[in-house]
Amino acid sequence: MSAGAVFDPERERVERVLAFAAHPDDLDFGAAGTVASWTAAGVDVQYCLMTDGDAGGFDPAQRDRIVELRREEQLDAARRVGVERVHFLGHRDGFLQPDHTVMEQVVALIRRLRPDVVLAMHPERDWTRLQRSHPDHLACGEAVTRAVYPAVENPFAYPDLQARGLEAFKLRWLWLYAGPAERENHRVDITAHVDTKLEALRQHLSQHPDLGRMEDYVRRQLAEKAADGGLPEGRFAEAFHVVAVNAEDTIAGF
Repeated sequence: MSAGAVFDPERERVERVLAFAAHPDDLDFGAAGTVASWTAAGVDVQYCLMTDGDAGGFDPAQRDRIVELRREEQLDAARRVGVERVHFLGHRDGFLQPDHTVMEQVVALIRRLRPDVVLAMHPERDWTRLQRSHPDHLACGEAVTRAVYPAVENPFAYPDLQARGLEAFKLRWLWLYAGPAERENHRVDITAHVDTKLEALRQHLSQHPDLGRMEDYVRRQLAEKAADGGLPEGRFAEAFHVVAVNAEDTIAGF
């Protein structure tokens, strides 16, 4: 368990969430059940996809339209969990870097939407399952983490944004997914939304030549996360590393 402020869903008021991912389908694997629970409660959740996923897929016949296809799949998947707005940054799959071009895009979007929670992939590598730690995943997490502190809240960072009316503000919570298990400090019981999560994942047909095997794996992982969190048998959970960016005891300043 990670030290730090604890997210209490009974006390915290969440009205808007901005969720980042490296590729189409990353959010559906990592957080779609939680997203469905938020939208069902009236929370405004928006997605931001950093790459177009142009290096994904298995069928050579789809190469000419893989970007268009994966965008369509992500939009369909997002709708299944109640997300209507998806932002696409359009970077090349496999080439994402946490540089200032990407960071400024992230800061601009966070300042524009001013969410209560920013959700992103974990910037730390998971050595127990290397597939979770695709270089783009790590770059997504690093870019967002660098952006939320200090740039989002520093009016002198990326001054062109301030000039455009995108004023600095203090983000409360950063939720990270797809990271090392030892970093996880918060679980969300998604049992009521597990079928919706799987329906979202089914929209990414270009990525799953064996849907049945994929679904069995996802259910098993969700059941293990629930058990690890002390939930009763038959429950499903998603796990996150939740970080309080600006807690009640945070000292002001950069």
